Amino acid sequence: MAIEKAFYTNGAASISPDEIEVEIINPEEVNISADGMEISMDFDAEPPVSHGANLAEYMDENELMTLGSELVGMYNADKESRSDWEQSYVKGLDLLGMKFEDRTTPWDGACGVFHPMLSEAVVRFQSQTIMEIFPASGPAKTTIVGQLTPEKVKQAQRVEDYLNYMMTVKMPEYRTETEKLLFSLPIAGSAFRKVYYDENMGRACSMFVPAEDFVVSYGAADLETAERATHVMKKTSNEVLKLQQVGFYRDVDLSPSAPDSSDIAEKYNSMTGDHPNYEVDQRHTLLEMMVNVDLAGFEDMDGGEPTGIALPYVITIDRGSNNILSIRRNWQENDALKLKRQHFVHYQYLPGLGFYGFGLVHMIGGLTKSATSLLRQLVDAGTLANLPGGLKSRGLRIKGDDSPIMPGEFRDVDVPGGIIRDNITFLPYKEPSSVLYQMLQEIVQDGRRFASAADLKASDINGEAPVGTTLALLEREMKVLTAVQARVHASMKEELKILCEIVADYGPTEYPYDTEERALTSEDFDDRVDIVPVSDPNSGTMAQRIMQYQSALQLASQAPQMYNLPLLHRQMLEVLGIRDVNKVIPDEDDIKPTDPVSENMLAMTGKPIKAFAYQDHEAHLAVHMAAMNDPKIGEMLALSPDGEVKMAALNSHIAQHVAFQYRADIEKELGTRLPPEGETLPEDIEYRLSQLVAPAAQQLTGRTQQEMAAQEAMAAAEDPVLQLQKAELDLEAAKVASKTQVDMARIQADLAKAAAKDDLERDKLAVDQQVEGAKLGVKIAETNTKEELETKKIASKDKIEGAKLGVEIARDIMIDERQADVEEMINKRDTTRENTD
Repeated sequence: MAIEKAFYTNGAASISPDEIEVEIINPEEVNISADGMEISMDFDAEPPVSHGANLAEYMDENELMTLGSELVGMYNADKESRSDWEQSYVKGLDLLGMKFEDRTTPWDGACGVFHPMLSEAVVRFQSQTIMEIFPASGPAKTTIVGQLTPEKVKQAQRVEDYLNYMMTVKMPEYRTETEKLLFSLPIAGSAFRKVYYDENMGRACSMFVPAEDFVVSYGAADLETAERATHVMKKTSNEVLKLQQVGFYRDVDLSPSAPDSSDIAEKYNSMTGDHPNYEVDQRHTLLEMMVNVDLAGFEDMDGGEPTGIALPYVITIDRGSNNILSIRRNWQENDALKLKRQHFVHYQYLPGLGFYGFGLVHMIGGLTKSATSLLRQLVDAGTLANLPGGLKSRGLRIKGDDSPIMPGEFRDVDVPGGIIRDNITFLPYKEPSSVLYQMLQEIVQDGRRFASAADLKASDINGEAPVGTTLALLEREMKVLTAVQARVHASMKEELKILCEIVADYGPTEYPYDTEERALTSEDFDDRVDIVPVSDPNSGTMAQRIMQYQSALQLASQAPQMYNLPLLHRQMLEVLGIRDVNKVIPDEDDIKPTDPVSENMLAMTGKPIKAFAYQDHEAHLAVHMAAMNDPKIGEMLALSPDGEVKMAALNSHIAQHVAFQYRADIEKELGTRLPPEGETLPEDIEYRLSQLVAPAAQQLTGRTQQEMAAQEAMAAAEDPVLQLQKAELDLEAAKVASKTQVDMARIQADLAKAAAKDDLERDKLAVDQQVEGAKLGVKIAETNTKEELETKKIASKDKIEGAKLGVEIARDIMIDERQADVEEMINKRDTTRENTD
């Protein structure tokens, strides 16, 4: 109902304005004109609904029941669409071997052991990943976006300290929920984290949501584009009542809780040995749905007309009664686009073909099942080989044959006839097969390699191999695990982003611990600082990071001038988990200014020292140079094993003071201060500054040279001893010069005599050569004549010898002939005598 009243100033009104009390509810409905004031009041209008209000409080009950029934039906359809996924997951849980299986086939007491390949991979992943993403100092760190300024550095440190304090101290459930998530993730392939503000606890909370309790609409690719996403919650009546008391849920009566179990829940109960007690532990099943709906009368108005566009809401429904407990807008109040806010983070082990990822159950479940089957066969074969069964004749009776014979026990046997061996036959059981065992080893090795659960033995790595080769080997073995941890890193970054938004909206106004700045404002959690996990997405294990830093240290040893060695060593110590790294290797920014004597003491004890621009550099240089020229200090440094290092550090410190002094002198020469060190200058300013500095530097150098020359001249003029020494030096120089001239003349005369003597020697040598040539010719002629005479003499001698030899031969022939004649005569005589006789 609207009432309009007009007040006139011409006196015609019967009621004075002073006699009426008017309360203006909406100033926009007050119109002021020249004639008077017109007020339009609507007594039926309701105050506007706040952005964070529970819209279910302002809706009709019938509309709520209709909407609740529709949403529950959508949830049931979404759950039915993934029934095959649930069945495969239930079957995969059996492969974990969490519960011993009592088997009755093929006989009672057959082996029911499960091969631990799958459970080993799960536990290894959980153990390695929790150490990577949640160190003792906290899981969050900050990086600065844009230009680095002191204000941003302080802001980043405040944000990092507060987030780590909150997640390690104020949120004690965070680590436990994280470990649950990391155990479920490799099994199911997907796990979820819910980050929200708890009204009862008055702080941010983080809850692990298993994949079976998070149902999305069919065909959803990710959380951002999913039409519906439902978180199935189990809450007791007391928990619901608390939320109703604080106004988070509508104050309505809920129907008694009914058993709501699933195949996955029953499998969990069988694995853990638990079972529900519905008489005592009654819990309500609540469906918290992030869904796009069109609520007429709220945000669907465009110029007074409905648009029909569905907007994002968070609607909580009691599944037992379909009662809607709350409806809240799921976008930022100042967001004109009304984009959906995320309260859940999806962690994936291996992104699959649909919304849910693949886990180890899907990837190596078959290998685990085969390994379990082979292991059972080997154990059963060993059992049958050790306790064989067989056949016996019907007449053979053994006393107490129902119980097995114990080792060392003998029993009485009634044999119908023959011997016992003829009445008993054992079945031909074999020993465990070596082929089956080898096949089991191959299957286990393949499964472990895929799950990155294989151990890389130190003996398999060549100790003399380069670091890069070892790093490549580690990377190859850990490639799958590193990729999974990189996905965990990315998901955790989204989680920290949601947590920062909650802190900015609901966070305290001051820090809960002592700090320089007590105010905690939402501006600290803006886009200037990026919050990321402490884990490294490029390496999955500490061994990989250590090998990477060892490679960097090897490169730094080859060219140390190119590296910031203190920073590199600090990062190496942080990777190794060393505490108080800044105390072990102090940062240059942490070095405090001190007097020159203290600097000398620090340098002699090996402590770091640093020069500052505002110090009296001339005084510092005088003290430092005096210390370096002190014989006691020099002797001490010479005897010290690291004396050269200490001396080099002091020289470097002196060079810093010289550099600062030079800068100060240039500024005096220019008559103005130079830009701060490290500041990035525009090109035109740097160019003009260089043109100004160049002549100033030349003038400074010239003046310094003149001052040095003047000081030397003044010192020489004032010191008579130096003048006398200079005169003596000049006299000595003149004597040396005169002596040098005499020596040079003597040397030249000696050289002339040597040259003349050399000419005579040459002439004499030429004559001697001619005489020797003539003598040599005579000798050659004489030699030729003697050779001819000798040749003739030899020829004559040969002729004489030949003649003699001929005479002797002829004589011998004559003697032989004569002897032959004598013998012939004797023979004839003897023959004659014989004939005569």
